[in-house]
Amino acid sequence: MSVTAPTTIICLLRNDLRLHDNEVLHWALKNAGRIVPLYCFDPRHYVGTHHYNFPKTGPHRLKFLLESVKDLRETLKKKGSNLLVRKGKPEDVIQDLIKQLDSVSAVAFHEEATKEELDVETAVKQVCSRLGVKNQTFWGSTLYHRDDLPFRHISRLPDVYTQFRKAVESQGSVRPTLLMPAKLPPLPPGLDEGRIPTIEELGEEEPLADPRSAFPCSGGETQALSRLQHYFWDTNCVASYKDTRNGLIGVDYSTKFASWLALGCISPRYIYEQIQKYEKERTANQSTYWVIFELLWRDYFRFVALKYGRKIFILKGLQDKEVPWKKDKRLFDAWKEGRTGVPFVDANMRELAMTGFMSNRGRQNVASFLTKDLGLDWRMGAEWFEYLLVDYDVCSNYGNWLYSAGIGNDPRENRKFNMIKQGLDYDGNGDYIRLWVPELQAIDGGDVHTPWALSTASLAHANVSLGETYPLPIITAPEWSRHINQKPNDRGSSSRRPRGQPYTPKQHKNRGVDFYFSRNKDLH
Repeated sequence: MSVTAPTTIICLLRNDLRLHDNEVLHWALKNAGRIVPLYCFDPRHYVGTHHYNFPKTGPHRLKFLLESVKDLRETLKKKGSNLLVRKGKPEDVIQDLIKQLDSVSAVAFHEEATKEELDVETAVKQVCSRLGVKNQTFWGSTLYHRDDLPFRHISRLPDVYTQFRKAVESQGSVRPTLLMPAKLPPLPPGLDEGRIPTIEELGEEEPLADPRSAFPCSGGETQALSRLQHYFWDTNCVASYKDTRNGLIGVDYSTKFASWLALGCISPRYIYEQIQKYEKERTANQSTYWVIFELLWRDYFRFVALKYGRKIFILKGLQDKEVPWKKDKRLFDAWKEGRTGVPFVDANMRELAMTGFMSNRGRQNVASFLTKDLGLDWRMGAEWFEYLLVDYDVCSNYGNWLYSAGIGNDPRENRKFNMIKQGLDYDGNGDYIRLWVPELQAIDGGDVHTPWALSTASLAHANVSLGETYPLPIITAPEWSRHINQKPNDRGSSSRRPRGQPYTPKQHKNRGVDFYFSRNKDLH
């Protein structure tokens, strides 16, 4: 009597590179004798961006992704399984595997929210249908499950974040995390695990580590869980998060979870459970709540993408608003290269280029500068961030850029950041500027924010020659003038703060997040 081979389920992993709280793996383990965890390096991820042809996946994010894939393979191996790695389109790889294995009963994956990812899902489903294999999908990227939202249909999602937040907080509940088994079944015999490609094979060069980076972190579930342990339990940094989250220098001014969340190395529900545990065992305050507040911003932009579909990528945005956007390459190059002559903008853009990271405060300002001061097509900024950000998340990135451009989910008209006021509020001593714009290192204090306003003698003393060693500003906004020549002591005694410690102006103390930049807004 022949023994029937155990059925096999292929688990296509994309932005869910973790073992904990992974519903795809959880379901597969209950419904098959063998599972094949699969990650595909899809060649479509390594081409140019849609409008401006920047590399879609830049060096910092690619390095973080490769680390995350490697870490997941090591985790699965320790549990008795492995991660199959292939270069190719998921639909083609899955078709070949189904034919090779013979015993595949289903293909399972987490659903995404935007077109390119949904196109892959459609193609995979077509392969399954053609070959008589079931497909099983799950929703697992948000804190609140899509099916648990207090809106009968996604079309009823509010267009203002506060309305969404209040509704889910009062009427919704977060599902518990899923417990995963201690041991996993091995891969089917005869399957080659596949080699993880090098960064060079995917078209990028290994980025240099920069000692100034506020995000000197590695990819992977192991590192994500270690970061949470450090930020919550080892240092209690989470208890002061709301006060420090607008910082600019250092690793611990914010959670920095965004990059791991973007690749699914950590589950938002796990973060939520750890916050609840922390509040019960240590302290509950505005700061611990604010981490959830930020996770909800991340949820919101994902649901906005579900509601509006391709509109989040269109020039007119969610509001169908005609804006005479410019496409001036000279202005854009100055912005992206950090040589606008506006030090707060330049410092942030250089940090991004060198490290793949920028603070929430920085993102808000450089986006406002690009769209409101320079009047450039917001998609230039969105695609530049897509290229460089380690924590790039399509929904949060495009949601935030629409917000900044005034054509997204912002109820306020013509919102614009004052670069000089913001710089003095959050970097009153100029420490952050001097860190990333070394040409200005010899200018003392807050004067470093406005070198063009200094006397010829002061500039000479600092070895600065405007237009030569540092650019003249490519634009000066009229509202900047009333903040020039103000000293840090006039702005709340920022000179008495430790180096790099953020100053939150009194009028901002209890204001909600201005907008969510990055994946993760402030979860940076």
